[in-house]
Amino acid sequence: MLLATAIVEVILASLVVVPLIRYRLRAKRWSKLVLQYPAASHDTELTILLPMWNESLVIEKKLANLSREYPSKTSLLVVDSASTDDSVRQVNQWIAGNSEAFFTTEVIVMPERLGKTSAVKLAVEHLTAQSYNGLVLMTDADALIAPQTIERLHGWFGDNSIGVVGSSANRKTNLHGEQGYRAMYELLRSAESKIDSTPFLEGSCMMWRHGSFDAADLNTDCNADDAQIASLIRIGGLRSIFDPEASFVDFAPSTIEGQRRQKIRRAQGLQNMLKRFSQHHELPVEGRFAKIFKIQYYLHLTVPMILFQIAIAGTIRWLYVSISGMPVGYEAVIHALLAFIELMILVSWLTYRSGIKLPFVTQIGSLITSFEYLFIANFRNTRGIQSNKWEQHQDTRRLFKDY
Repeated sequence: MLLATAIVEVILASLVVVPLIRYRLRAKRWSKLVLQYPAASHDTELTILLPMWNESLVIEKKLANLSREYPSKTSLLVVDSASTDDSVRQVNQWIAGNSEAFFTTEVIVMPERLGKTSAVKLAVEHLTAQSYNGLVLMTDADALIAPQTIERLHGWFGDNSIGVVGSSANRKTNLHGEQGYRAMYELLRSAESKIDSTPFLEGSCMMWRHGSFDAADLNTDCNADDAQIASLIRIGGLRSIFDPEASFVDFAPSTIEGQRRQKIRRAQGLQNMLKRFSQHHELPVEGRFAKIFKIQYYLHLTVPMILFQIAIAGTIRWLYVSISGMPVGYEAVIHALLAFIELMILVSWLTYRSGIKLPFVTQIGSLITSFEYLFIANFRNTRGIQSNKWEQHQDTRRLFKDY
């Protein structure tokens, strides 16, 4: 019995560790490639899409951040998801006092709150109805776009193969592990972009060609509007890339519980997107995107379930030992080795979740915790708990306002 459960654990663990290492090595190899920035200039029209809901704490600072010199004719489109505070009044007041900031300004107020993806879909349909043929910069109300970032993103579209470009998150946080997590995340996004395209971009600051995807394909019950747009554009034939030289500032939740809630919500959206796209869209045959998409599906949906099965197998082994007594001979060696690995993983997970920093252990804890969040997200999705509407993190808004 002990040997059987040990074998199961080792086999299942290999199904997690081997794909992770292989993908990390591939990303390291892809990172050596050069993604050439276009030399050709262009003056394509730009519309800034600003979805918001109850952003009275930050909206004036956000609008001031958007008031700058632009590389081409630039308009502002604000879509309000039925705010119950005075966000809309503040926006209209700011526009009245800054009438020269944009070529045109428009505020659309939705009759009810349906989530950000519904607001984005409405905006895209609105631009299509106006026969708009330019670029769209989507940005969140709680993100400060760095100087030259918009020009940098705009310049990429001198390459006609580029459909969407995302930027780097300069995330301010007092919680350990977040910076390391962001660095690994962006390393993978950059590598995927160099070899083909990445399915994941940050919706806080991303730019795309209008008309490169059909708004009807957006799943409004899913909050991962940024990943949906990036993947739809690549499926449509254009590239989806990440540019580490373009950036924005935002704030991570100041508590571990807040961070946990944010990451589980994000994980739900990505899992829903990966499931739906694999069922309803044909991935492109040419290039590496199909393989990238499939490995992300495996990491986000399959690996968390395998880890759960490993935990069950380990529990069964320990129950057997507690009933039958400690093993002897080679079984004792196997049990001791697995017990040491399990103890290291458990300690790394608990210390990370408790906010305790330990060399090397923190990295393992960050990885295990991310899969924990994915497992919880999958459980919530199977229960039909939607993630397209959520309570705001007020601490991040206060930090943003005071920044």
